[in-house]
Order: sequence, then C-alpha cells, then structure tokens
Amino acid sequence: MSDYALICVFSLLGTFFAGGAILLSRLIAPRSPDTPSKLAPYECSMESIGSARIQFKVGYYLFALIFMVFDVEALFLFPCLANFRDAGVGAAGGLSALPVLAAVGGFVAILTVGLVYAWRKKVLEWE
Repeated sequence: MSDYALICVFSLLGTFFAGGAILLSRLIAPRSPDTPSKLAPYECSMESIGSARIQFKVGYYLFALIFMVFDVEALFLFPCLANFRDAGVGAAGGLSALPVLAAVGGFVAILTVGLVYAWRKKVLEWE
C-alpha cells in the first residue's frame, strides 16, 4: 500500500507544482490592453499581405509524415544496435549475436518495404 501512497504523493506534488506555476504567472504577469497593433500578426517586421488561410498541397504533409515515421523508427535502431554490440562481447546475459542480427535485419526490412511502397506511390516526388 505504501507504493500507491508514494505515487499519490508524487502525483499531487506534480499537480500542485504545475498548477502553482500557472497561477503564479497569472498573478504577477504584466498585462496590457488589447490594441490593434498588439493583435496584428508579425512576420519579420513586414506588414502582412493577404489572408493566412491558403491551401497547401497534400504532398507536403505526406512527405513530413513519412519523414517522421522513418526518423522515429531510425531512433529505435539505436537500442537494438547497442544490444547487438553487447551480444557480440557476451555481456547481454547469454544472448547470442545471431537473434539480435535477425531482429535488426527484420526491422530494416520492414523499413525498406515501407520506403519502396512510398516510392511506388510517388509520395517522395515533388511536382
């Protein structure tokens, strides 16, 4: 039961700390009235021209999503390769290098299949 009490205490302290910081900033922050110059958009000291509501091509979003998928999945390769290094020197608790190599190879194969699929759908081509 003491483990749950410890979790509750830390949860309450975290909530109090975050809420206290927000409340303190609301109390001591300087305020100024909303003027037209304050509410105007600012872009590199130049006046805005036209509306900000323009349409972008879907290709930009698809390219960004594919980049994020491969970036995050490449990040997962680092712990696998660290285990592979440890397995090579025998420090991974009896884990041999062959299963780790097979797992990393399967992971890279899945990434390659995803890349080939995106390439065939012409998601990576700019028009």
